[in-house]
Amino acid sequence: MPTLEENILHSEALLTGLLGRADPNRVRVAWTGGKDSTVVLFLWKALLDEAGAGPARAINLDTGCKFPEVLAFRDRLTVEWDVDLRIARPEVSLDGYPLAVNPLSCCRELKVEPLKRAVRETGTAFLLTGIRRDEHPDRARRLELEERADPPHTLVNPLLDWTETDIWAFHARFGLPHCELYDHGYRSLGCRPCTTLPDGRGGERSGRSRDKEAVLSALTGLGYF
Repeated sequence: MPTLEENILHSEALLTGLLGRADPNRVRVAWTGGKDSTVVLFLWKALLDEAGAGPARAINLDTGCKFPEVLAFRDRLTVEWDVDLRIARPEVSLDGYPLAVNPLSCCRELKVEPLKRAVRETGTAFLLTGIRRDEHPDRARRLELEERADPPHTLVNPLLDWTETDIWAFHARFGLPHCELYDHGYRSLGCRPCTTLPDGRGGERSGRSRDKEAVLSALTGLGYF
């Protein structure tokens, strides 16, 4: 297993290579406000700052049922880090919407379709994510560069070999801010209807809805990261 130092160097090399061949205006971070994508945003921002090519650009999915603590953290850090943020929202009304009843259709309408629309409208050619292989069995075989056709763009996954411990060690080393919900025991943050405190016996995503976790591969196939 790679050390944290090796993971940092590898991720930086991947992102440096991207900066060398891509227009920074067409690169955005899929920033959820969570611990992992905040690391990606920090790494990308540092490279842009060094090259004088900022600001960092990001897309955030606001499904309408996110934790208010996550939204407050997002809004605060957007200002502090001078992030060019596109907030993607669903076009369906949540008034009477059957949240989490059918996780596949719910996530498609509240996450996948708004994400695709934001990628298309911002002209994003490269979307950086904070996904990791050890989070979920369906992410174990993910690649660092993944071509997406609808809309055409490349998904860039620079943290695939990092662990949860690596993420928090990086946060501590560089003094990265994080959403306060982590301090209350949450380990993975999603929408409120599908996220609870972990049960203490399962893994990092044990607080996530089992029904949602079961369709993660299908969601990836539909265009989610």
